[in-house]
Amino acid sequence: MSGVAVGGQGRSDGGGGGGGGGGDSAGRWAGWKLLALGLLSASSVLAAAPAVQAMGREEKRRLGNQVVEMFDHAYSNYMEHAYPADELMPLTCRGRVRGQEPSRGDVDDALGKFSLTLIDTLDTLVVLNKTKEFEEAVKKVIRDVNLDNDIVVSVFETNIRVLGGLLGGHSVAIMLKEKGEDMQWYNGELLHMAKQLGYKLLPAFNTTSGLPYPRVNLKFGVRSPEARTGTETDTCTACAGTLILEFAALSRFTGASIFEEYARKALDFLWEKRQRSSNLVGVTINIHTGDWVRKDSGVGAGIDSYYEYLLKAYVLLGDDSFLERFNTHYDAIMRYISQPPLLLDVHIHKPMLNARTWMDSLLAFFPGLQVLKGDIRPAIETHEMLYQVIKKHNFLPEAFTTDFRVHWAQHPLRPEFAESTYFLYKATGDPYYLEVGKTLIENLNKYARVPCGFAAMKDVRTGSHEDRMDSFFLAEMFKYLYLLFADKEDLTFDIEDYIFTTEAHLLPLWLSTANQTAPRKNITTEYTELDDSNFDWTCPNTQILFPNDPMYAQSIREPLKNVVDKSCPRGVSRAEESLGTGPKPPLRARDFMASNPEHLEILKKMGVSLIHLKDGRVQLVQHAIQAASSLDAEDGLRFMQEMIELSSQQQKEQQLPPRAVQIVSHPFFGRVVLTAGPAQFGMDLSKHKSGARGFVAVSKPYNGCSEITNPEALKDKIALMQRGQCMFAEKARNIQKAGAIGGIVIDDNEGSSSDTAPLFQMAGDGKNTDDITVPMLFLFNKEGSIILDAIQEYEAVEVLLSDKAKDRDLEMESMDQKSSDNDSHNQRSEEISADLNLVSQDPEGEVGLESPAELGSSSVSLMDQESCIPKLQETNKLQETSSQASDLENHPEEQSKIESDSSPTDSWDNNKGQSMESILADWNEDIEAFEMMEKDEL
Repeated sequence: MSGVAVGGQGRSDGGGGGGGGGGDSAGRWAGWKLLALGLLSASSVLAAAPAVQAMGREEKRRLGNQVVEMFDHAYSNYMEHAYPADELMPLTCRGRVRGQEPSRGDVDDALGKFSLTLIDTLDTLVVLNKTKEFEEAVKKVIRDVNLDNDIVVSVFETNIRVLGGLLGGHSVAIMLKEKGEDMQWYNGELLHMAKQLGYKLLPAFNTTSGLPYPRVNLKFGVRSPEARTGTETDTCTACAGTLILEFAALSRFTGASIFEEYARKALDFLWEKRQRSSNLVGVTINIHTGDWVRKDSGVGAGIDSYYEYLLKAYVLLGDDSFLERFNTHYDAIMRYISQPPLLLDVHIHKPMLNARTWMDSLLAFFPGLQVLKGDIRPAIETHEMLYQVIKKHNFLPEAFTTDFRVHWAQHPLRPEFAESTYFLYKATGDPYYLEVGKTLIENLNKYARVPCGFAAMKDVRTGSHEDRMDSFFLAEMFKYLYLLFADKEDLTFDIEDYIFTTEAHLLPLWLSTANQTAPRKNITTEYTELDDSNFDWTCPNTQILFPNDPMYAQSIREPLKNVVDKSCPRGVSRAEESLGTGPKPPLRARDFMASNPEHLEILKKMGVSLIHLKDGRVQLVQHAIQAASSLDAEDGLRFMQEMIELSSQQQKEQQLPPRAVQIVSHPFFGRVVLTAGPAQFGMDLSKHKSGARGFVAVSKPYNGCSEITNPEALKDKIALMQRGQCMFAEKARNIQKAGAIGGIVIDDNEGSSSDTAPLFQMAGDGKNTDDITVPMLFLFNKEGSIILDAIQEYEAVEVLLSDKAKDRDLEMESMDQKSSDNDSHNQRSEEISADLNLVSQDPEGEVGLESPAELGSSSVSLMDQESCIPKLQETNKLQETSSQASDLENHPEEQSKIESDSSPTDSWDNNKGQSMESILADWNEDIEAFEMMEKDEL
């Protein structure tokens, strides 16, 4: 987000077309800065609001200094333990080198053996007033970084992180040089490297559409035998549409227009391929044909920065067509996707049909973009909803449902929420947002800080960590947090002179008048009728944005204060519905009550039959041809699909959740938390909030499969054992007999990690396991090695086995046994799915925690008619397991048999007319889209 983006920018006359290419760029730049100052002045009324006491200058300075200390902790550990590797692995305290660690799939495409974290951090050093460190970092980049590696990288990630990092570093380097104090030796070396990298990315654009291939080989380009890339057919909208700022800046810095031309061509093609009736774009597009591969649309993963770059391209380049496109898209977003405070994905061809019932964390940037647009009310609403989720889980889960349960539990220390917090504070001056930033700082130090940096959260519910510290954490998080608390005099330069890229790199606004490309025909007006409404809320009137009511922002937030804590939160209806106009919203699966006569009547209208089963469950079956109309049948399809999705989600939730192994001794003090698999026997850690705490000791024999020969070493300690050669339950009995108070089984498969392998439950041996009372947890080899390495270095290592990481202060001087705020939420989730008994097993006898359920489409069964979120069970799913899993990988006779209960499928009447066939074709398309989205990962 832009450093000057504090309240919106654009034309104030509401006019249409215009070629662009700069035009009145200098005047527009000056107007932008005046607008920024005007907004900050207008916000002074809000700053005096009594709802939140204004934060004192000393407190702001203290928090700013704390951000700098946190940055130093992350940066120094990267430089000491990881450089010149791309990233730091903060749990194992070493660099992540691609090819030397287990593959993480597409995540690793950001790594190109070009010291990613250092390049991504360059301009952050200057923002934090570390000019000497910046000078040394630039020298290291010039001396050490090689951009000619034979390695395949993501075009998108390399552009925003590396090309953007080099350009941001160059921007602040020349600024410092002009001041006459630092960087006097600098002669554009970073810009030269940026140009070199730009040419290495250009082969990706060798397509008929102009959309780039998603990956390129830094040494061999695309499609050559050595390149190992170029066979891809699809790319995401954000991947192709998030190039214009960096490429245009490179062109204008160097005078080589080719970069800006290629980026413009890609944006032009995406605009042409938008869905014309809805003005939305899909998530994934075929780079050769332009066909939409994924037709769902939102503002989160896969699309997010495409919208961001349209508006910022207008700010930086002065081309009206970019503003017109953004406003056209924005109108569609607010019409279909925005359901304040929610932002829900829809189908581009049926925008009134929600595509999923969950949201991803990347949409947290959108309130900040709305501030830039000038649409402040929905920005405050969505931001507040996200903040309530954070207060519930300490961090924003990678994805969460519309009723604010965890969908994907990871949190890779993403900065988007901090970004929006910063811009809302800049726009409103409301001290509330300083308190939000303070909470972010406290949570990072309390839950993510480890001795060797900051570790991503593997599971926000347990507090377990992932051995990961992405470069964007240093590039963005600390920059936004520092700027949030910094006053103008705390900065060595005027931040309002720069625009932020999506990676928060600084590009100077004077580029708008430098090396301008030739005037271009405005293709936007060829495809859309433009009127004054296309410029609404652009260059807004500050008196409209911020009324003289000092309670303005608080009045918007107040209704959302308890939205996450409500036992059964309902989605907020669309604007016209809230006004009592337009049709009544369709029945949502999450709201359905089988005992509600009105709901039953709606089901009948949608062609959905309700059947009472002998075991007390209620089965739902849809016969679309019995629906009152094709629209009702469509609503019925959506309702059934939501039921299936809820059922699939609850099947996952009913299984035992992952547990946590927390290292509490020196020098970790509870800051390192490892994800552990639970056991179906022994102490239930979810019922013992204090968990089991003790020093660890290695059992002899290490496999724990016979009588323990070192019982004196294991007495009153937690035993470490290696997996294999006998049942898990047998290991537990042996260490329990030796006097151990708990056990940790470590995988014997070298290099295995919960980063890359699905977690599983340790099952018993088919016998009664009531005699096992000690808690047992499972760690993959990589996580187990962290404990073993700690023993070698520190000898006495104490751990806590628990259902989730416990709250701790920086030194963990006392282990309070308070339940966290999440307890009530987790207990509620467990109660909701208590009757579901679905446990899937893989061929090796491991009970999978994360195996996705297969989707059906004909019927679902409700197990609890009284729950506000129905308990669901699909009738063609696995019902139960008849025996327990074995730790013996070579004994298939120990694996359980699985029984299934298939429901009859509906038959279709083939004699219906053409209109029904057309409806069925649409339904099949929708089902395929839903099934694809179920498999998606961020």
